[in-house]
Amino acid sequence: MMPPFVQEPISRLVVAATIVLSLAGLPTPQSTSADELPKESVLPLGTANKAIQAALDACKKDGYRVSVSVVDRAGVLRAMGRADGAGSHTVDSSRKKAYTAASLRRPTSELADLIMKVPTLQALRDINGEILILGGGLPIEISGEVIGGIGVGGAPGAYLDDACAQEGLDAIGAAPKVPASK
Repeated sequence: MMPPFVQEPISRLVVAATIVLSLAGLPTPQSTSADELPKESVLPLGTANKAIQAALDACKKDGYRVSVSVVDRAGVLRAMGRADGAGSHTVDSSRKKAYTAASLRRPTSELADLIMKVPTLQALRDINGEILILGGGLPIEISGEVIGGIGVGGAPGAYLDDACAQEGLDAIGAAPKVPASK
């Protein structure tokens, strides 16, 4: 901390500089208050684990051994679970599906269908090494805001991965991304 005899001249100097800049029509230094900072919802770890457990349970009930990953809005892994007997490849596939869904803010099955219909969108696969456009990844949307993604890998079909991921979304009250089965 500066001694008071140094602080006072510095304070006067800041005030004088601000006055000179404003008279000259130049931008003046301004402080940012906490109220002006952007606000983002955060996906709590407990919520991520709840979604994972619901998806694992849904797949287990149907006889599928899968891995489930949940990422935050930036695509960073928040939590992950691997069922007993799930293949080792399912760990990476579930994480990459979750990352893709969060990053592109769309279900990965929808993206897979889209690039089949519009071949020029194949380049989406090459954005980075984390993108995996294969069904089983869903964005986690709560109160109209995408706060993360959930990915399931290991069921024998993308639509089955999607169904288990949707169970995870349902367990945490997130917006549905897969049409309800009839």
